Amino acid sequence: MLSVSNLSVQFGKRVLFDEVTTSFTQGNIYGIIGANGAGKSTFLNILSGKSEPTSGRVFLEPAKRMSVLEQNHNLYDEYPVLETVIMGNTPLYKIKKEMDEIYAKEDFNDADGERVGVLQVEFEEMDGWNADSNAASLLSNLGIKANYHYTQMKDLDGQQKVRVLLAQALFGNPDVLIMDEPTNDLDYEAILWLENFLANYDNTVIVVSHDRHFLDSVCTHISDIDFGKINHYSGNYTFWYESSQLAARQRSQQNKKAEEKKKELQEFIMRFSANVAKSKQATSRKKMIDRLNIEEIKPSSRRYPAIIFEREREAGDQILNIEGLEASIEGETIFKDIDLNLKKGDKVVVFSRDSRATTAFYEILNGNEKPVSGSFSWGITTSQSYLPLDNSKFFENDLTLVDWLRQWAKTEEEREEVYIRGFLGKMIFSGEEALKTSRVLSGGEKVRCMLSRMMMMRANVLMLDEPTNHLDLESITAFNNSLKNFKGTVLFTTHDHEFAQTVANRVVELTPTGVIDRYMTFDEYMDDKKIREQRDKMYAVQA
Repeated sequence: MLSVSNLSVQFGKRVLFDEVTTSFTQGNIYGIIGANGAGKSTFLNILSGKSEPTSGRVFLEPAKRMSVLEQNHNLYDEYPVLETVIMGNTPLYKIKKEMDEIYAKEDFNDADGERVGVLQVEFEEMDGWNADSNAASLLSNLGIKANYHYTQMKDLDGQQKVRVLLAQALFGNPDVLIMDEPTNDLDYEAILWLENFLANYDNTVIVVSHDRHFLDSVCTHISDIDFGKINHYSGNYTFWYESSQLAARQRSQQNKKAEEKKKELQEFIMRFSANVAKSKQATSRKKMIDRLNIEEIKPSSRRYPAIIFEREREAGDQILNIEGLEASIEGETIFKDIDLNLKKGDKVVVFSRDSRATTAFYEILNGNEKPVSGSFSWGITTSQSYLPLDNSKFFENDLTLVDWLRQWAKTEEEREEVYIRGFLGKMIFSGEEALKTSRVLSGGEKVRCMLSRMMMMRANVLMLDEPTNHLDLESITAFNNSLKNFKGTVLFTTHDHEFAQTVANRVVELTPTGVIDRYMTFDEYMDDKKIREQRDKMYAVQA
């Protein structure tokens, strides 16, 4: 279907890919993974023809069509929404446009009639007469209501544009579908729809994503970029991660016999095969895992930060009490009538269909904003640390990372440079990186700094507003594991489904007409029909 041969990419002295030869076959969904800077997006750009390799070639079978999720959200601002989606199938759109131009001619002649006849045959073969309805269906499934279908793209907000561009990429059943971070700016319902769509997709999909639940739900293979090469592994992300960790442990077990290591790997594959029945692509994945060559499993060169939250003291039973809390933005109520009582050990995923509501909620609890009405009080034994959605104000200085982190040191020992450098080293700021100034940090580096700050504070209540933003898969995985092990209380909002499902024991949803509060897992909450009906009613009242 799609292959690369002897592909090399080099920027100056830096080699991203070294003589890579691989292929992507029909019916498989490949999740491209790799550390930050490994070249994931570069590789997708080369596959799609947006960038050229230093050497080597990309080959797509003749008559096969490739579709790419557009990253420039303003590219189609002058076009209507429905037309933008249909433009995703370039051959179909060209035929449609030429027919429309001929029909619009005032001096329509016999030659025009003959040309239209030819075009109509091609158009019908491509299911062109159903193009509008198929595009409308995709848009509706992705949450773009019918009244927006003939709106100009420039009149949509950022999240709506993302959904239209996703519909564009999916339109017309492309033979090869390439997507870079497709779940960004999608809510849980839209992501679930996309997971189900791709799980039943018969063609080739190549995707980069930091959403582990998404990778687990859709991928038949993981394509790992490591050491300048790309290796395909059967199975989803969790299988790749756990098997690579097992392989790394085995590499360090010098005294263990080869037969014992092989048996351990076989038992691991058997356990995974038993669990895979729960996934959407159970049958195909089971076959792949059964065929897996044990020798293919290799340890990864990945570095995982040591994220460990400790508490200076244990909190008492009274954590947080909220009564009648209400917030609005420019006169629009984003939540009200919020009554909550947090208990010791609660790990609460807080969410809303309006992301402004959750951010306002945290800002109020941290004293940065005032509510319209209502009150809240923290227990006297609690201490809080907060990871805000916007952390820019923390980095408006020229401090080195060592001096930046020293601001939150509590003891003389913690103020020592050796101690702070050790702390930063655990968060993958080693050597000279610890002397970077805070202004030059990337988004992911800033979040790792903020996590270092939170660990230094040793609070017993953590508040996290979209904590996985900008983090790579390695940091997200380590962060997730740390929160599962944390003994204190957590309030967090995330678009990372795996985070929500594995950390939270309580779900709180903020709506413009009240709160829904349940002790259950996130999946149980989202799958509950009665709760779904209640949610729709609570949002519908305002609409």
